[in-house]
Amino acid sequence: MESTRIVQALRQALIEEMDRDENVVLLGEDIGVFNGSYRVTEGLLDKYGEKRVKDTPISEISITGAAIGAAMTGLRPVAEIQFNDFMGCAMDQICNQAAKIRLMMGGQVSVPMVIRAPYGATGRAAQHSQSLEAWFAHIPGLKVVMPSTPYDAKGLLKMSIRDNNPVIFLEHKLLYGATSPGGKAKSVVDDLDQTFRPAPEEEYMIELGKGDVKRQGEDVTVVAVGYMVHRAVQAAKIVAEEGIECEIIDPRTIVPLDKEIILNSVKKTGRLVIVTESAGCCGFAAEVAAVAVEEGLFDLDAPVKRVCAKESPIPFAPCCEADVLPDTEKIVKAVKEICRK
Repeated sequence: MESTRIVQALRQALIEEMDRDENVVLLGEDIGVFNGSYRVTEGLLDKYGEKRVKDTPISEISITGAAIGAAMTGLRPVAEIQFNDFMGCAMDQICNQAAKIRLMMGGQVSVPMVIRAPYGATGRAAQHSQSLEAWFAHIPGLKVVMPSTPYDAKGLLKMSIRDNNPVIFLEHKLLYGATSPGGKAKSVVDDLDQTFRPAPEEEYMIELGKGDVKRQGEDVTVVAVGYMVHRAVQAAKIVAEEGIECEIIDPRTIVPLDKEIILNSVKKTGRLVIVTESAGCCGFAAEVAAVAVEEGLFDLDAPVKRVCAKESPIPFAPCCEADVLPDTEKIVKAVKEICRK
């Protein structure tokens, strides 16, 4: 059957890769007995046994270190960190070990590992709500993936598992397709299913570094990642009623970045809005803006605009969280402003 939810698509990708290659193993906190915080690994302990599905202590440094060692000795580990916020506890392993070992050892050893982690604000306040993709994009040697649909999630995860480099695979909590335990997250799938391409059961993969046009348009390019792709599509429908047609570009992987798809769209529309849930300072939106200015300046008919989170920790109060985060209304405002120039 087709997977119509990202959580189903991710699980199907893991099953297919574990069936195909006995070297694919899973490890992380509560992924076995409790099926993972968001149930991506539900049933996999029973299916593959505890030698291939390893529950670990509450220690991100141990999870990551074990995954690196396993990868260096021939396995293909997929490690789950419960929140991307906690990856800070393992930054030495991620940035000084996993990202650099292949180069430091002259290519004699590779580190084929994936670290999966939920990201994004869902009412959990400052330490469980961040979007930290820019941390990892800044480290040479890491690849960074941010799917927005079930189709993309499955194809990208399968390709990430087969990649011989460490991959950071970030999954927005609101896109899993089910209410998450212990928080206020709710599914947005039914509300936004116009952009959710189901993941078919058959074998397929998506090349890392290849973006996707989620909506065709002629007036303004909107580059968005993850959950913000869906907010951008909502905004595009609103401004279309006023005769403004947005082209929505989903890079899908921010490292490697598909510059060509972005620049080709900007050449067509002449305007660029970038939407991310992370803070704007030194973030992914700034990188896309730099690419547009450095390589497509004379195709731009207006200054580039960014719609990002405010420079603030994510507050707990719902009204304050909403004020800090980008949303459909803020994207609409940015699109209208740029089209007036």
